[in-house]
This record gives sequence, C-alpha cells and structure tokens, in this order.
Amino acid sequence: MGSADSKLNFRKAVIQLTTKTQPVEATDDAFWDQFWADTATSVQDVFALVPAAEIRAVREESPSNLATLCYKGEDDDENARPLAESLLLAIADLLFCPDFTVQSHRRSTVDSAEDIHSLDSCEYIWEAGVGFAHSPQPNYNHDMNRMELLKLLLTCFSEAMYLPPAPDSSSVNPWVQFFCSTENRHALPLFTSLLNTVCAYDPVGYGIPYNHLLFSDYREPLVEEAAQVLIVTLDHDGATPTVDGTTTGTAMDDADPPGPENLFVNYLSRIHREEDFQFILKGIARLLSNPLLQTYLPNSTKKIQFHQELLVLFWKLCDFNKKFLFFVLKTSDVLDILVPILYFLNDARADQSRVGLMHIGVFILLLLSGERNFGVRLNKPYSVRVPMDIPVFTGTHADLLIVVFHKIITSGHQRLQPLFDCLLTIVVNVSPYLKSLSMMAANKLLHLLEAFSTTWFLFSAAQNHHLVFFLLEVFNNIIQYQFDGNSNLVYAIIRKRSVFHQLANLPTDPPTIHKALQRRRRAPEALSRTSSQEGVSMEGSHPAAPAEPGTLKTSLVATPGIEKLTEKSQVSEDGTLRSLEPAPQQNSAEGSPASEEPSQAWREQRRLSSASAGGQWNPTSEWVLSWKSKLPLQTIMRLLQVLVPQVEKICIDKGLTDESEILRFLQHGTLVGLLPVPHPILIRKYQANSGTAMWFRTYMWGVIYLRNVDPPVWYDTDVKLFEIQRV
Repeated sequence: MGSADSKLNFRKAVIQLTTKTQPVEATDDAFWDQFWADTATSVQDVFALVPAAEIRAVREESPSNLATLCYKGEDDDENARPLAESLLLAIADLLFCPDFTVQSHRRSTVDSAEDIHSLDSCEYIWEAGVGFAHSPQPNYNHDMNRMELLKLLLTCFSEAMYLPPAPDSSSVNPWVQFFCSTENRHALPLFTSLLNTVCAYDPVGYGIPYNHLLFSDYREPLVEEAAQVLIVTLDHDGATPTVDGTTTGTAMDDADPPGPENLFVNYLSRIHREEDFQFILKGIARLLSNPLLQTYLPNSTKKIQFHQELLVLFWKLCDFNKKFLFFVLKTSDVLDILVPILYFLNDARADQSRVGLMHIGVFILLLLSGERNFGVRLNKPYSVRVPMDIPVFTGTHADLLIVVFHKIITSGHQRLQPLFDCLLTIVVNVSPYLKSLSMMAANKLLHLLEAFSTTWFLFSAAQNHHLVFFLLEVFNNIIQYQFDGNSNLVYAIIRKRSVFHQLANLPTDPPTIHKALQRRRRAPEALSRTSSQEGVSMEGSHPAAPAEPGTLKTSLVATPGIEKLTEKSQVSEDGTLRSLEPAPQQNSAEGSPASEEPSQAWREQRRLSSASAGGQWNPTSEWVLSWKSKLPLQTIMRLLQVLVPQVEKICIDKGLTDESEILRFLQHGTLVGLLPVPHPILIRKYQANSGTAMWFRTYMWGVIYLRNVDPPVWYDTDVKLFEIQRV
C-alpha cells in the first residue's frame, strides 16, 4: 500500500472516530486496527492528520471512544498500572532501546521486549561526562528518536501549564514525581544522559569556526529538549537538604541524609567530584558565551537559542548543590558565567518580551552575591571586549557590573522597576570587597543617587527611599572597608556633595511634599535619563532594541519583595555569617522579621501615610520623618567635613582645575581615626520561598511553550498557568 494511500486511510479513520457520537465497542477490531496500521508517519504528519481540535472534540463528546483508543491492546487486568505510569515507563525503556535510541553492544539485535527489561542502561549512557567516560559514536537517527521521545515526555509533564498559579503551590506534578522515583529503573542513566548531553555540546562543531555551515547540526534540537526535560524534572519546591558527605568512589555522594524523593534532584545535589563540576561549569559557560562569540566573529559559530533553559539549569545547580556553588566561586571561572549574564541583561533591557530573562539573570547574580568570594572575584580586570551597548571604560568586572546595572535602571523597560531593589542589593553585597572602582563606575553610582534622591521620586511611592538607603550603604561599605584604593569614588562623592546635603535637609513639611508630587504628575518619567555623561558606546555594539510588534510573550507572576527574597546576615570578624533574622517561631502570624527595616518599618509607613480611598499614595510628614531620621549619612558627612576643606585649599593654592592632582592627594590621604567606628557588614542572602518557586514554574513553562512551536504541541490549548500575549 502506497504511503499516500495509508495516510488517506488513517485520516479517514480519524474522521470516523471524531464524528461518531456513539461509543464504539472495544472488540470492533476492524475499526480500531486502522489506527495502528503501518503508516510511516512523521511527527509533522501526525499533527496534520489528527488536528488537535478534533481530538478535543472526541474528548468532550465521546470520552469513552478516546479511552478505548488509548487502552486498545492492553489486557483488562484489575491490578494493571494506571495508563500514565505504563506510558512513562515505556518512554523510559525506549530511551535506552538498542538500535533505536542507543547503539547495540551485541552483534545480535534485541528481539524481544524481555531483553529490553534485562538491559543495564547504565552501560548505554548517551554521552561522556559525569559518571561516564565513554562517548558513543554520534548517530543521527538515534538523536532524532531520543528527541521525539523527550518531546513526548515534556507533553506528559505539561499538566503544570493547565493549573492556575497558586500563591503557595507546593503541588507536586504526579507525572514528574512518578518518572523521577525509584519506579523508573532508568532514572540514574537518564539523568546522567540528559546532563552530559547538554554540558558536552559544542555548537561550534569540532572546534573549527564556520564548521556549522558545512554540517547541518542535528544535535542542537536534542540538546534543547534535554535541557527542557532536565529543568522540568528539577522543578522541586523547598531547599534540598545539602549534603556535606564524605567523598566516595562514585560520581554521586552517598552520604546521608537520603535527600528528596525526586531522584533527579537527589542525584543533582550529590554530584561532588571536582572533575564533574569542572565539566558542568565549562559546558554551561561555553554555551552561555555562544551568543557573545557571534558578535565579534559574526556567523563563525552556530547561534544557540536555549540560553534561558541553561540559566534555569545553572540556577538549579547552585540552589540544590552548595558544593557546586562554592566550586563556581573558587576561581575566576565564575566570571565566564557573569559576563554572558551581563550581556543578556544589557541586551534585553528594553524588550518587554524578555522581562523573564532579565529576572532569572538578576536572581542568579543575587544568589552569587551572597557569597564573599563573588565580591572578591569581581576585582579581576575586565579585558574581554564583547561589543556591548555601554560606554567604553577601563576597569574591573565590578565596573562592568555597575555600568550595566546603571544602564538597566536608567534606560530599561519600565516593567523592570521591581528589579531595582535586587540590582542594588547585589551591589551592596559585593561593595565591602571592591578594591578600586573606576571613575566611570563611581560616576554612575552617584548619578543613581542623584536620580533616586529627587523629592518627587522619594515621595511618589512607599518603597522608593529604600533605593537611597541601599546606595548609602554601598558608599559606607567602601569608605569604611576599602578606602585606600577608592580615590575615584571619594572624589566623585566630594564633587556631588550637594546631593548628600540635600538628603540631610530633606523637607518634611506638607506644602513642600505636595509641591514635589505636583511636579511628579506633570513629568511622569521613570528616572532622569540625562545628566550622566554617557560616553561613546563600544564599537560593533547594537543599541538594546524594544520587542518587535507582534512578538509572543507569556505573562509572569509577581516576584516577592526583596525582604522576602533575602535573609540578612552579619559578617563577623573571622568572616563567618550570623543570621540576623529571628527564629521562625518568634514571628507574628504575618511572619515578619523583627528587624527595623524593611518589613516592620513598611507596615509602620503604611499606617503613617494615609492611603486615601482611591488607593492613591499620599505621603505625610510623619512618614518622611520616620525614615529620614534613619538615613546613614554620618560616615559620608564626616568624610566631607575632613576632606572638602583640604581639597578646596589645594585648588586655591595651585589654581587647579585639573583632577589628577586632587586624585593624587586623595590616593595618599587617610581617614584613619577620623571616621565613626566601622559598622558590621550586612549581607542579604537569597533564600528560597514559595513565591520564587511559583515564579520559576511560570517562567520555565512559558519559555518551553514559546520554544516548542514546531510541532505546536501546546499552541491554542487552554493554558492556565500564564497568559499568552502579543507585544
């Protein structure tokens, strides 16, 4: 029978099934067998021959027929597994089926299903890497079959898309739960296969530039599906018990505690060998840097599109495996992750369809910034010249981070405003370790202070003054702990001293507050976009573009505020951290920390500022006074008191208008004994919570939805987890 004929017959059978309203007997073999006839169909054919709308119609109008179709061929047995479990186990078996998805090791082929059940799939791991040394010959057909099976697996797991986002949804996805349990005897080799396939992938193709133009690279679709399946199986609420076990001879750490039921999370949290960490980190860094290579050798490598999945995977690795996090920060290799993230943040800042990408990038940097080593690593000079739409500067990775953050805040999409707290928290966390800021970065920080301390900005929303507190904390940390190398920042503070005086003398009387807000209503722009001497952007860079009209995007749930996202710790003399959060049982029902700022203070502010009936924000004198009195200005005021007269004297004596002389003076100056006693360093460390877990779930499934349009697996279905919107 010709393939066209068999397709026609199959299509006829589908039409019969979808138009019959009466149940068809399960014993009517002539009817049901048409569906299993040997039609050599591709996935595209199936989607063409079985329109999604028709399947849904069958489900609505004659569910019993759909059930018969699904169960046909199964023996009726009281103890039979649920169909979902059989399907998942069949997929797992097929992922290690010799001559279908893996190379057969024997001369003879595997004939019977029994052989598959006795096969030790650990010998058939798809790629060398963690816990497996042998790299099998690439095989196009095997890769394609694996990819289709992984797509099917993702479809099974996608139940999450059809549940609305619940605030504290710790709901376990039963499909993922079963697949990642001990019921699946292939869990370990499959986890290893997916992880190794992603981390070993080199899109350049055998290390030769332009090689991808010669070979069509069929590995990428598989790698992409592998990354998506991995992040979905690792969607696990709550922090995992971290394993600090002894090192054993296996790739996984065997120490107690046993860890979570989800074996994928369990295996991920127990990887512990240095060479495995190196393999994973190098692989992820190589793939994340891929779009950057594009910019200075256009088209020299294949441009990959799955960097969002990679960022989620990197996040999961750091969150579930603390040893991996420490390994990442142990050397300057962490900068190979930082630079691509800053590149993505800078590139996506004006594009509302990439707000999710902005969030995941910032969350990763927030997680890293909670560790002292991250701040220390940032002092490494930045010499890579990735063309980015930022001013040219000479300096360190810390300067790069500050310049990019300044760009995001002053010229990003207005949807990014909720991230400002996070961005500045990262700068606060690293500030005690920054040995020498460039003049460019110092000016950017002072420009932010100027923008955030205008009266209309301070008075126009309940939390805006937090941004000023964060910036003052940055300046205090650097002055108290890194004064010696930071003459550029000290000089910038002296030049902009009027901003600090204005803050100290902030008006609190009702008429002035009212007038500031009137001014705000006339010019409602997000932030002053001017007056920061921009300088020329780097050569070869493109301005950050807004989203193309018509771009599809998925909605995201709101992220928790910074006080929920982080936990405050104090760094003691010996460098250890002491949590400043009260023990949970002392908390009130609201679960607010007893510390002054910000949660308790917030409720206080809510009370002090009468929010009028229309929900209009209405700042009062008491409210302004409540936080103005806490502005940490003492250190800076003392610095100005000591240094300004000396600098002015130099200028008068030498008739100076030249910065270099003043900078030389400041470099050799000292404030020892003249400043207030150094305050303890405060670090705000990221802490897992149900709010971020829900955010990650909606973001991740949104990415997967938008990346799988051929075939359009979920397109036009009744997705509830997010809305699909057009820009």
